[in-house]
Amino acid sequence: MVRKRLIIEMGMGIDQHGQEPTVAASRAVRNAIAHNALPGVWEVAGLSHPNEMIIEVQVAVPYPEQVREEEVLAVLPFGRKTLTVESGGMIVQGRAIPELNDKNDEMLIAIAAVTVLIEDGS
Repeated sequence: MVRKRLIIEMGMGIDQHGQEPTVAASRAVRNAIAHNALPGVWEVAGLSHPNEMIIEVQVAVPYPEQVREEEVLAVLPFGRKTLTVESGGMIVQGRAIPELNDKNDEMLIAIAAVTVLIEDGS
């Protein structure tokens, strides 16, 4: 089977308070898919169920070793999902607010690319 890409969407997510790279990464993935409809999955690719899609997610975020992968992938409602997390994104100095459980002044910014593929038997 040959994999063919149908769409690549990019997004950005920020955790302004709490310093959670998982939150920033999840928001980046949600942002990437927030305004999409994929009629080509049915009308062009001929899939019968959205779980037949292959979804490859790549996220760049500060402190990638702290990302809880299953939480990031849970943003995607369907598909055979994989996640690659790498060091990147950005740290911006904000302001720590104790009532918001901040550990420090850092705001974490993540970027994501979500690629939807299908398997083609031809």
